[in-house]
Amino acid sequence: MFKKLSFKKLITLFITFLTCMFMFGGCTYVDKIKELNSTPAIMVIPAEKVQQIDVIELKKAPEEEIVKPEMAEPEKAEYTLSLEECRALTLENNLDLRVQLISPTIEKENVKQAEASKFEATFTGNTSYSKDNTPTDSLLVGSSSERVSINLGVDIPLSTGGTVSFDLADNLNKTNSTWATLNPSYNSGLSASISQPLLKNAGRRAFTYSIRLAQYNSSMNDLRTKLGAMRIIADADRAYWGLYAARKMLDVRKQQYELAKATLEETERFVEVGVKPRIEIIRTKRDLADKLTAIIDAENMVRERERDLKRMLNKKGLGMETKTVLIPSSLPDPVRYELDRDNMVKNALENRMELLELELQLEMDSMTIEYNRNQTLPDLSFEYRYNIDGLGADRSDSYDMLTDNDYHDHQVGLRMNIPIGNKRAKSELRKSIYQRAKNLSSKESKEAEIKNDVLNKIDKVEAKWQSILASRQSTILSDEQYRAEKRQYELGLVSSREVMDAQTNLAAAQSSEITALTDYQTALIDLAYATGTLLGAAKVEWEPVVPAE
Repeated sequence: MFKKLSFKKLITLFITFLTCMFMFGGCTYVDKIKELNSTPAIMVIPAEKVQQIDVIELKKAPEEEIVKPEMAEPEKAEYTLSLEECRALTLENNLDLRVQLISPTIEKENVKQAEASKFEATFTGNTSYSKDNTPTDSLLVGSSSERVSINLGVDIPLSTGGTVSFDLADNLNKTNSTWATLNPSYNSGLSASISQPLLKNAGRRAFTYSIRLAQYNSSMNDLRTKLGAMRIIADADRAYWGLYAARKMLDVRKQQYELAKATLEETERFVEVGVKPRIEIIRTKRDLADKLTAIIDAENMVRERERDLKRMLNKKGLGMETKTVLIPSSLPDPVRYELDRDNMVKNALENRMELLELELQLEMDSMTIEYNRNQTLPDLSFEYRYNIDGLGADRSDSYDMLTDNDYHDHQVGLRMNIPIGNKRAKSELRKSIYQRAKNLSSKESKEAEIKNDVLNKIDKVEAKWQSILASRQSTILSDEQYRAEKRQYELGLVSSREVMDAQTNLAAAQSSEITALTDYQTALIDLAYATGTLLGAAKVEWEPVVPAE
């Protein structure tokens, strides 16, 4: 039995203890000071405590090979570029496309993460040590105990939303109780359990909702990537034909300059012989200066178009800062196409990436509505647990009893959790229904927009074809008019003004013909883009890029 001590006696004992500790510590400190004071100022180190340091021989470091930097490729004066090569270089080197092609790989990793988060088994383990020393009021209960616990387990998810678990427990118990039959004692246990939702989160569709959501997002990202690739190819084609048109415009300006120069020389001869007044020289020189200004503007336009195309190509040695001249080698192919409007609209509704993305979004909305409707159900789960116990004076005896399966128990039950009102789940359900209605309206609006876009592009193709025919006829007539005015001028029937006007009209007609040819090519590109068939028209197959780790 324990005797009770008064508070005053406890304080007296505590003060006595501190005094003894101080005296003991003080004596030790004084002795240490005396020892230090008796030590001579110059320390003598015994020879056996001296450590000899070995001499280190330094070796000459091997000469490193000097890596010569790679010599940059010399700039080419000209670079002939076909339309097919332009597309290939754009797909290979374009920075915007390179970024977009990585996105599908990221989305596929998201799908793998979603699958792993649902179907990946988990190994669990924990160990602990505890020591208790508590007063007790009974001789039947020990006041001191120690416990070492080791628990291992595996949790395996099921496709139905449930979980199967297997656990192994190993415990060591020690006590100072005299009534303990086994001391120390070893407890072991093996259990198997299953937990299966019956309403909320029950079933494969509810369990795999996040996986299917990630798969839809991956498919939508593929469509966006294809759309981005189509847009970049279309931009590259437009830039190519823009450069072609700019170069042809420059040739026209140079040709007009040469004609104006020839007219000036001829006028000077007429003035010298007195056939023409001197004012004609002033008129032709002014016209020649205008033609030179047009050449300067055309050359600047060529440089701008070249720089824009070089930016898209992003080819090594052909950067925007280089002076390499790009020469388009592919020529316009003015072939008239008989276009079936109804069939073109039908193909557009089947192939346009924006519409396909909306179709996937509507599927996602239906799936989300189904999942949110499941989330409004009560959280009711079935649980079952089977456990085998073992006990022994050592670990071997404990596991022998465990394998004999003489002591086992079962536990079965239902667990239910129902939010009062369930307002949050119902609100999520209504929100998903409204979202699907919104996307459905967006789909109808997008279909009407696509139909309008395709019909407009068809009209544009036909109009540009008519422009080719009209501009070609205008060029022929303008050339005849210029030749006639020049003959009239040589005969002295007209002034140089009529000749210069005819030259200007010829240049305008030639420019219109060049514009009509390139506009027809870009109109075909726009039609292919509007119908969602540009990748096929360009004979392009794309694959996602997997970055190097």
